[in-house]
Amino acid sequence: MPYLILAIIIAIIAIVIASSKKKRQNAQSYSSVEVAPDEKEYGRQGELFATDIICSVLRDGDYFFRNVHIVYNGKKAELDNLIVNKYGVFIIEVKNYKGVINGEEDDYNWIKYKDDGYGNMFQDLVTNPIQQVKRQTYILANYLRENGVNVWVEGYGTLLQDNSPVNSEHLLYDVDDIDRAIHTYSRKLLDAKTIEKIKALILELLDDAGDFS
Repeated sequence: MPYLILAIIIAIIAIVIASSKKKRQNAQSYSSVEVAPDEKEYGRQGELFATDIICSVLRDGDYFFRNVHIVYNGKKAELDNLIVNKYGVFIIEVKNYKGVINGEEDDYNWIKYKDDGYGNMFQDLVTNPIQQVKRQTYILANYLRENGVNVWVEGYGTLLQDNSPVNSEHLLYDVDDIDRAIHTYSRKLLDAKTIEKIKALILELLDDAGDFS
């Protein structure tokens, strides 16, 4: 009889432990997906990695700026990476999305599918960098024009995980693409006076800049 009671007690303890473990796993799963405390850090690491890539292709006469906050006509934007040189003005928006992405080029948001590590698949909306950078180029071009500089602004997105759901001329896929995008003559070359004026206007907005002239 004592052995039977002991067996029942052991069985109850095992059930409680298993139930507790399952609850902890569910809580962790919910936290990693809903709260995602590591997602911002993961994104920052991606931005720094992208900065290193961009810096690796910069040449004499290139000006490189990071994290430029700009407002035009009540519209706000933060420019991840901005390059100014004789070939023009270029914005590169960096995304470090993990998971499978689904969407079209004209969609404002894309759908990201991600496994939480416990066999559960979740989906979330993420910003389409193509549409985001189009908005950024509009704001920057108008800001410059308002301040006396009428230049064309080119905008590109890049996904560090190479998981874009579309092929687009507005996306850069590797280092060579970045180099070509910012060092290819496509319109009238900017003269030194115009470049210096753009540089001065950006420096007024700047949180963090690098000068590679």
